[in-house]
Amino acid sequence: MFCFIQKVLSGIAPCVYALILLCALADAVFAHGALSDQVMKGFKVPTTPKLIGKSAIVVDQQAAVQLGKALFWDGNVGSSGTACASCHFHAGSDIRHINQLNPGQAHTANAGGTAKTFELPSGNDAGPDYELKAGDFPFFRFADVDDIATLTASTDDVAGSSGEPQQQFVAVDATGINAGINNDQCDSELSAVFHAGSLNTRQVTKRNAPTVINAAFNFRNFWDGRANNVFNGQSPFGLRDTGAKIWLAKGTKKVKAARLALENASLASQAVGPPLDMVEMSCKGRSSPTSAENCCGAGRWSRRRCDPEDSVLAGLRDPSGTGLTLTYDELIKKAFNKKYWRSAAAIELVKDSGQFYSQMEANFAMFFGLAIQQYENTLISDDALFDREVDDDTGFPAGFTEAQQRGFQVFNDAHCNNCHSGPTFSSAASPQIFLNTTKKPKYLKLVNRDVLGEQASGFGTDSSLFDIGFAITSVAPTAYDVGLGGTDPFGNPLSFTKQYIDVLAGNAKKMLDPVIVVTCDMVDPFTEDYLAGQLINDKLGKSVCKGPGKKQARIPTPEIVAVELAKSGQGRLSGGVGAAFKIPTLRNVELTGPYMHNGGMKSLEEVVEFYNRGGNLTNPRHSTTLVFFQGMSAQDKSDLVAFLKTLTDERVRWERAPFDHPALQVPHGHEGGENPLGSGLAGDRFLEVPAVGRNGRTPEMGPLKAFDSYLEP
Repeated sequence: MFCFIQKVLSGIAPCVYALILLCALADAVFAHGALSDQVMKGFKVPTTPKLIGKSAIVVDQQAAVQLGKALFWDGNVGSSGTACASCHFHAGSDIRHINQLNPGQAHTANAGGTAKTFELPSGNDAGPDYELKAGDFPFFRFADVDDIATLTASTDDVAGSSGEPQQQFVAVDATGINAGINNDQCDSELSAVFHAGSLNTRQVTKRNAPTVINAAFNFRNFWDGRANNVFNGQSPFGLRDTGAKIWLAKGTKKVKAARLALENASLASQAVGPPLDMVEMSCKGRSSPTSAENCCGAGRWSRRRCDPEDSVLAGLRDPSGTGLTLTYDELIKKAFNKKYWRSAAAIELVKDSGQFYSQMEANFAMFFGLAIQQYENTLISDDALFDREVDDDTGFPAGFTEAQQRGFQVFNDAHCNNCHSGPTFSSAASPQIFLNTTKKPKYLKLVNRDVLGEQASGFGTDSSLFDIGFAITSVAPTAYDVGLGGTDPFGNPLSFTKQYIDVLAGNAKKMLDPVIVVTCDMVDPFTEDYLAGQLINDKLGKSVCKGPGKKQARIPTPEIVAVELAKSGQGRLSGGVGAAFKIPTLRNVELTGPYMHNGGMKSLEEVVEFYNRGGNLTNPRHSTTLVFFQGMSAQDKSDLVAFLKTLTDERVRWERAPFDHPALQVPHGHEGGENPLGSGLAGDRFLEVPAVGRNGRTPEMGPLKAFDSYLEP
């Protein structure tokens, strides 16, 4: 189908506008529903150059995976028993439902994150330690679930993840380390929000925890993309963090500081964030070297049971069944090149602080991030029913029911595949996945320009710049959480689009991140709606744009950019950034509720209702060509849910290798009395996650279930 779209229209009739939006979809650059394009088999995780090899950073990949899995499932990493897995223990996500509610601290109207009021649309009396009920969902309610105009109740509350109580770090507990128990010495500070009387409860994150399964394919991680594709060895922020450094041994007694920049390592960038976050895993003021003292100093991984048939750790399992035969520092030495740990130099990270650390401790963030990445790189789900061999008679994977076949058609007809594209069912995957190549291309397509909605004036359609893999679907108002529209700790925009607009405006010589934006490769290059005299040559695209595309390698002049930015909605330089969030994978989506960045939907049925009505509201840059009223029948909705369940990998459902794991105690609400972890803390209740070996869960354990099945009415 070919559609000609007149970009600048006035007095446009609603019916014509709807036709234009539908036609615009024909020009989209995303994958368009060919079943073979989304089968996962054969796709490889993008490699991190210069990471693995005899003289590289990681010299023993198996040891690195072992180290990463042990660290991921170890509550010693957190100040008060919180592990990475505490928020990712169920199909890579978090299905806890007690003490999982945040009162909207990401809401920009709540200055400094001071929101204190829990307000569920259900009317239930919520607060710290509240147990979510099925009746509390969805968080946005409508008189007619198919009509976006009939909103009756909503909240800025978020179903997040329970983490750490509010405390100030004092010191590493040497006594606890010797006993193999690592709970930092911290002083409790009564939280203004998360407390029960005079006792602090565990704080809850501002966003829902996405799954880590198949996250290895993402170009960036976290909902707002702040986990940079480039790992600097210390923080999530890549080359933006100019103070990040690692330490190289000069012989056995000296070290020198160096910069690290590993591409395709956003998992490592993501991994180093939570252990120092005062809500997720840390007391305030704890540093990476002190967390290294906790882990490396603790010696053996001694508090967790490991199944004798663990697919990664079985060979290291202590005969007692608890702990490993190697210490963490021994695993680090085995996995990593000796130039990163062998020096006996004492390193003072903060000048005149009087605090000195070993080279291993100073580089612990690098070891931690890369080991976690190596482990999570193994968590690849590629054996769902959808991935089975196609039946020649039906044209669908063998075993597809008629409802699932119809559901796949609904999935494509409703344009779900525009965003949930490619083998991971997410356009947030590295562009190399869509290219299906291990060769490094000249550039990666990460910023695009396309028709996403109507003009700010309300007349005609508008071409917007946007970060590929992120979308404004209007789950909640922009002010509730700006997402990709936010900034890093250094005041820089998280969005590639905002960076690019700054470059066009002459406010920056180059992009903050090593990203090349090529205008001739955009769906709507600037040559379509700017006059020739308003444009200049695009120097970045000069070496890439050849043949017919060369004429489109043009960008607006800085003067024209200034004029456009001064207009309502930034005129022809509008950006789909505010309240844009990373498009999540749909693989195993049956098991990864609650859904959306705010956790505001308990079931796939509620998610389908959301997309059928075109969102929960209409944000200023709402992607109306991608999320709009669908008019599905009850049968369509049911069939679509049936199709989505074909994306569940039975190995994930039954926790078979590589998804098996050690045992873990996960904090799940509170009980009466004071916590033995420290004065001023409410006592913990725990969800006991049992150790599972390579053969998966037993029939007595049963399979993992959907989030809503764990909820009381």
